[in-house]
Amino acid sequence: MLGQLFHDGGEGRSLLLELPPGDVVWPDPDYSQFAFDHLPAFWLSDMAVPGELWAALRAEHEHSGLWPVLLEDSVQPWSAGQIAPDAVAEIDNYHTGAFMAEVWSDWVERAHPDQLELLAPFGMHCPGPAPSGKLAADPGVVADWYAGLVAERRTPLGLVAAERGADALAVMGWQGALNHNEWMVPLAAVLRSWEDRFGVRVVGLGFNTLDLSVAAPPVTAEHALHVAAEHWTFCPDSVIYSSGTLADYAEQIRGRNAWSFWWD
Repeated sequence: MLGQLFHDGGEGRSLLLELPPGDVVWPDPDYSQFAFDHLPAFWLSDMAVPGELWAALRAEHEHSGLWPVLLEDSVQPWSAGQIAPDAVAEIDNYHTGAFMAEVWSDWVERAHPDQLELLAPFGMHCPGPAPSGKLAADPGVVADWYAGLVAERRTPLGLVAAERGADALAVMGWQGALNHNEWMVPLAAVLRSWEDRFGVRVVGLGFNTLDLSVAAPPVTAEHALHVAAEHWTFCPDSVIYSSGTLADYAEQIRGRNAWSFWWD
């Protein structure tokens, strides 16, 4: 069954773990331009899974090619196949700095002058991507720890045929940030960059939420503020509604080993 997720049928890949009952999820042909690939988007378990299984599957990713994702329970779009997979190759065409600058300039162009205070001290001028953080622990170890916390919500498991966790958003056709960005490919490009710069790993997804582990978080006030600016372009709702200003939000993420986002 899992071999159906790969164009080559999973040749040369292995998975030594026993999985709970589940089935593959197919895209709705009316929803996805890539439905003609005749591939399911991902595999979904029938029941909630413990964090230990997520950790074991993450460790097997190198051999299986399957990235585990803890998926928010209840009736979700993926249960009905209302998902829109994108081509992974498209992710290479997007860069964090360009995406960040575009979101920033579009918002500034429409904003009232008084609203620019929200983005202090940067205001109208996008600061660009923040410098890399310093690894405080192995990214896999941090991801396993955070998966244990996310799994306490009693979430089912998704398995995505992806070379890295960031690509899972595009491969599985997640649409959780639709009101912010109609295409998930640029967001996947940002996540790739965060994997490289901050030791981020994709752990969980919900209808409009995203849970990431962070092995190299910003630890100084200045660095955290710069990272907060990136987060704002990635998910404005999560920053402004939870904190009000970039400075307040920066204090929330400083030294934290988990980043969570939600889109209105």
